[in-house]
Amino acid sequence: MVRRDGRAPDQLRPITIEIGAAPYAEGSALIACGNTRVLCTATIEDGVPAWMRGQQGGWVTAEYAMLPRATLQRSRRERNGPSGRTQEIQRLIGRSLRAAIDLHAIGERTITIDCDVLQADGGTRTASISGGYVALALAVDHLVRSGAVETYPTLTPLAAVSVGMIRDALLLDLCYEEDSQADLDCNVVMNINGAFIEVQATAERTPVARAQLDALLDLAARGIQQILATQAAALATVLPNNAMSSAASP
Repeated sequence: MVRRDGRAPDQLRPITIEIGAAPYAEGSALIACGNTRVLCTATIEDGVPAWMRGQQGGWVTAEYAMLPRATLQRSRRERNGPSGRTQEIQRLIGRSLRAAIDLHAIGERTITIDCDVLQADGGTRTASISGGYVALALAVDHLVRSGAVETYPTLTPLAAVSVGMIRDALLLDLCYEEDSQADLDCNVVMNINGAFIEVQATAERTPVARAQLDALLDLAARGIQQILATQAAALATVLPNNAMSSAASP
């Protein structure tokens, strides 16, 4: 099928990652995936949730929000607390990023990753995870540089991407128009070792055969490898060599 932007079915949208987009944060990255743009910032605070105290480990959590004019029509700010959709996305981002880090190595500290969608054209949650990992890696580097921890905690790079099926065509990295038409849409989170962290898949109209789902996961894996390479290239511009080795495959 011919895609709106002329991409091949297995082609990612152009992806860029700007390091240090929010200089006051302990780590930040502005990720752009086509017309989707998300600012990811990391904040380090002493202490952990009450249920974790005394366990000699840290915590990583996430918050997600969409600016009112990130979309074609203005959306209302969530002044009375996050909606169910927002909560679900926040939990996905937090779960994913906790899988990337040795929480015991950061001590009793909480790292909060804020993901603010500046412009939305599909794939905001997957972009938040991919950009959030970069912000997390920079926050860990800040911990070491400040002397808060002595050695770089092990980080296992991860990224996320969407895949979908429209009229039996398998597509990588869906924009909003494609996502709204998809017979199946799927968000995949994987690490650099090829291990799955989360798979969210929903058939909108017709049940999907196992072979088609397997093909979609293979397609996602190829896309994620490209995103991981973009992350590594961005981090290599600011992190020392020993930090980069901690952010590679263990």
